[in-house]
Amino acid sequence: MSGDAQPHDGSGRDDSGAVRRTGRDESREERADRLWMELLQEVRVAQTGVQILLAFLLSVAFTPRFAQLGSFDKGIYVTTIMLGAGATGALIAPVSFHRILTGHRLKTEAVQWASRCTVTGLVLLLGTVSCALLLILRVAVDNQLAVWLTFVALLWFGVCWFLPPVWLRHRERRSR
Repeated sequence: MSGDAQPHDGSGRDDSGAVRRTGRDESREERADRLWMELLQEVRVAQTGVQILLAFLLSVAFTPRFAQLGSFDKGIYVTTIMLGAGATGALIAPVSFHRILTGHRLKTEAVQWASRCTVTGLVLLLGTVSCALLLILRVAVDNQLAVWLTFVALLWFGVCWFLPPVWLRHRERRSR
């Protein structure tokens, strides 16, 4: 069992009621503190990337070339901006959890919710990057090639970001 697996109810027990071993000698509070610090480090990386991408995308609307885009490409642009804004909101959410809940003895719950927001932010970031690639590639290459290249990139990100952890969790559950 991974040391970072989240108990479903915060009790340290799995769905069958068995005590879950974390492989560490730490209290519930120490574990929540450790998971919180790990989550913040992860979020810093993703936040920086999405904020830079969103800033770049926002500036595109003010370029002379933007006026030449057709309605379909402007639709892709608006979708990209909205996905980027959603990713930004989800990836910044852990900050508000921490600020609002500090001192209320809800760190375990805050870590669980912040983790969910982070995963949501990553999914939205995946959509943002994919749409941005599609928009840029539609300008640079043939439309059909742009769609295929975007699909390949989307698949690559999905494989890199989600497949290994999902596979490891599935494998761990089967071994129990």
